[in-house]
Amino acid sequence: MTDSADDTGLPSDVDSAEAVDPAETADSIADEIRGEILLGHIQDDVSHVLEERLEEEGIDMRPEDVDELAEEIEKDASS
Repeated sequence: MTDSADDTGLPSDVDSAEAVDPAETADSIADEIRGEILLGHIQDDVSHVLEERLEEEGIDMRPEDVDELAEEIEKDASS
């Protein structure tokens, strides 16, 4: 017996939330934050904002990785 695919293209027994790649989600969050910094919408500590957004998505990163990504975001947004 084969599993049927729903409208997400995933087999019906695969939860679409489980199929989300945390690295892709972290990258998309980073892109959103970069854009918000450029628009002047974020003036808080980028590490704090990034950590909150990652937690909202259920992504658990080591604090030093969050800080490193935040520094990269700030660097990209300022150039």
